[in-house]
Amino acid sequence: MAKAQRNGQATASPPPASPVITTTGPAGFLDGFVNNIPLPRWALIAVAVTVAVLLLLFLICIIRCFCGKKKTKKKEKVGLLPFSGSTTASLVQPEMEDLEQGPQETGRGRLQYSLEYNFRAQELKVGVKQAADLKAMDNGGTSDPYVIVYLTSDMRKKYETKVYRKTLNPIFNESFTFQVPPAEVSEATLVMQIYDFNRFAKHDIIGEVRLPLASVSLQHIIEQWSDLVVASKVEQEQLGEICFSLRYVPSTGKLTVLILEAKKLKRMDSHGLSDPFVKVHLILNKRKWKKKKTSVKKNTLSPYFNEAFVFEVPFNQIQNVDVVISVWDYDKMTKNEPIGKLFLGCRATGNQLRHWSDMLSNPRRPLAQWHSLQPPDVVDKALGLKSHIKLPMTTR
Repeated sequence: MAKAQRNGQATASPPPASPVITTTGPAGFLDGFVNNIPLPRWALIAVAVTVAVLLLLFLICIIRCFCGKKKTKKKEKVGLLPFSGSTTASLVQPEMEDLEQGPQETGRGRLQYSLEYNFRAQELKVGVKQAADLKAMDNGGTSDPYVIVYLTSDMRKKYETKVYRKTLNPIFNESFTFQVPPAEVSEATLVMQIYDFNRFAKHDIIGEVRLPLASVSLQHIIEQWSDLVVASKVEQEQLGEICFSLRYVPSTGKLTVLILEAKKLKRMDSHGLSDPFVKVHLILNKRKWKKKKTSVKKNTLSPYFNEAFVFEVPFNQIQNVDVVISVWDYDKMTKNEPIGKLFLGCRATGNQLRHWSDMLSNPRRPLAQWHSLQPPDVVDKALGLKSHIKLPMTTR
């Protein structure tokens, strides 16, 4: 009986544990749900970790964007509140056109002038009338203004007015005459620059007026006011253009240079024309070798030559040769003056090098091209010529 009682007690002992089973019911439900998913436990853990990381990153991005917008608004408020409406506009970034025109809006003054063109005499009469509200360049709040007048088609001929002391509203009433053929009127620009005179230092430019003659009608007298603007950078004088052809035959070693024509040459004579002719130099290893020249064309800025020159240049020397084309103004009484130069060869650049390369790649074929003349000193410096030595030439 005792054994039976002990056995009964042993079998009856489990009921107290029933409360524990009821408390762990939900975990059993989750385990059952997980067990029903047809994936291994490690795969479920990986998916859960990935989802958690993505949610964390998403929350971080939202927080950063929200904070960034707040900081931007705070900065804008701090930067704009101290300024009034008139000065706040300066904080806005201007357009590129406004940046280029910005220095011109500082109030340099105005200039009154007149234009009268005489078609029969081919003369342009420029009248410099007066200036108003000029910019003060001196410490005393005044300026000593005078005007320089010239045409871009002939920058050698410049006129200037008298100097007027200590005034910002000078009255000039001076006129100047330029010789301009009708065919060149449309290509010229009238430049009127106002300077501040300084006896002991460089004269400061106050401003300028640039008027392309093609933009106005010269059929009647023009009188008008124009605002002064910032002076342009120093412009290179236009020396003219020349057209010539090159032809090289490697088998015979013959280089043919055909000088065809030139146009828009610089005026060298007092009457506004020139007496041009062309020199052709061959340079070998930076030394002058051979030269030839055309005939002189009298009183013209657009001469037509059509003269050919043949030089013998062996094929093994063609890479070491430079061809120098120079245009000169003939003067019977004084020394001839150079108008402009250019050179072609393997050491050349730009259009000159392209023309030379085209000649070498197209043997026996003449190739013509227009070229702009350059200042003689610039070309001479680029050539770096050595002392002249007479070199023998082998005949074929």
